Amino acid sequence: MIKKIRRVIWYLLFSSLLYVVVLFFVFPPITITQLTNVFGLGLKRDYVAWEDLSYNIKLAAIASEDQAFPDHIGVDWEAMERSFKPKKKKKKSRIPLGGGASTITQQVAKNVFLWQGGRYDKYIRKLPEFYFTFLIELIWGKKRILEMYLNVIETGPGCFGMEAAAQHYFKKSAKNLSRSEAAMIIASLPNPKKFKARPMSRRVAWRYPQILREMNNLEGDEDVRNLIRKK
Repeated sequence: MIKKIRRVIWYLLFSSLLYVVVLFFVFPPITITQLTNVFGLGLKRDYVAWEDLSYNIKLAAIASEDQAFPDHIGVDWEAMERSFKPKKKKKKSRIPLGGGASTITQQVAKNVFLWQGGRYDKYIRKLPEFYFTFLIELIWGKKRILEMYLNVIETGPGCFGMEAAAQHYFKKSAKNLSRSEAAMIIASLPNPKKFKARPMSRRVAWRYPQILREMNNLEGDEDVRNLIRKK
């Protein structure tokens, strides 16, 4: 029995490692999150290469979701520790900012290899999420992780990736998104089924100017600039 369990574990580790290596070169044929949308909202998706994603959308994603992305090893430990602490009850306030405890790398690990999960099973998902997070940091590197993120993240009802969002909301390619348009799409990411770039939801209208300011502030960072200008 123990030998069988060991064989299963080694098989899972080897197959997952092989899949990570394969995805360094190609995009996933489908993800669990995409699959759950196929029979309901449909699937609008068009994977595009790094050079077909605008400078603006790369900068907006980092500015809003993970400003330490070029520097960390996949996990923001301080933010994660805060997320596990019980939240104090407080009066209803303005809609919260984006980002959160999950880094861009963790979001890629979850979106490509795992499932979205609910309030409670996120604790079960954390261990495999850590595994894939460190694995893709090691094998893919920052450029491929950001490229994957901008192609697989849910960006609207049935829309996945920035190309699908750009076409859906602005009738243009992701390569030609302006700073404001990029910020609007990124502002919808906490719940892209509910928050829309066009017609603009209240949350997006409030959030995207803040993302624009963060983009301006972050643009001078040498590590960020070097990453998003890579060819």
